[in-house]
Amino acid sequence: MTTPVTLDPTALAFNWDAAALQQRLQVIVPGTTVEVRAEAGSTNTELLERQRRATPTAPAGEAPAPVWLVAERQTAGRGRLGRSWWSEPGSTLTCSLGLALEPADWSGLSLAVGLAVAEALDPPDPPRPGGGEPGSSGSARIGLKWPNDLWLRSDDRKLAGILIEAQALRGSAAGARGSLARWAVVGIGVNLRPPRGEGGEFRTGYACLDELEPGITAPGALQRIAPAVLAALQRFEREGLAPLLAAYARRDVLAGRRASAGDLVGRVTGIAPGGELCLRDDAGQTHRIASGEVSVRPC
Repeated sequence: MTTPVTLDPTALAFNWDAAALQQRLQVIVPGTTVEVRAEAGSTNTELLERQRRATPTAPAGEAPAPVWLVAERQTAGRGRLGRSWWSEPGSTLTCSLGLALEPADWSGLSLAVGLAVAEALDPPDPPRPGGGEPGSSGSARIGLKWPNDLWLRSDDRKLAGILIEAQALRGSAAGARGSLARWAVVGIGVNLRPPRGEGGEFRTGYACLDELEPGITAPGALQRIAPAVLAALQRFEREGLAPLLAAYARRDVLAGRRASAGDLVGRVTGIAPGGELCLRDDAGQTHRIASGEVSVRPC
């Protein structure tokens, strides 16, 4: 039986067409559900807590179905390194996807998600005649800033951010890939238009999707992002990061630029196969920086 769409009946500001979206998502992963709230504290926190409190009802070895939780307004949204993520109806899209994942290697998961969001909002040019690579690096308007931000490439302003958190699934055991299945929560926040009131501090400048696509709405952005991210995570679980490295490189805003990573200063040479940032210092030594260890800034 298909679980019905859950909508907040009180005060939704938009028509999310959640039933249609849920049908599209269930083609990718059967049983996927969509929930839309007028307000939530943090969609990431709620999905993590919900799974912690859940009483297992599925047969042994059967993972819980994916769920998208959308909040028109978040009152306690979180970003990387504990930073707050401001959210206001109509000006932002804030949502989280919770799902069971069992990749052989979790490295580079945030890069795969960022790429999926960027290509959903800013599709690459079609392949060139004769079977060439799709799009050049200069054709992409949305860039990827390691490890989990989306920037406008024109002037390095932050457009979107990703926060991924994971916890063990109750009763999970090592599967066919030799790894433990975990409940992963992928939080996505996208700036749609300038804030109407207090919008907090934006460390890299504030960009919004309306600059690229005037009139874009939060439901419209979700309809593009949600299927792309769910499909990307299924592919990542099967194949890892390796097939995505070339597409990531075409949007990499740090490659070739001088940057600082903690006490290290040098030139970014790209992304390693495991998703680490490669930084060559002034002595010529290349350092691989793992996600979560540092905050990297162009300098």
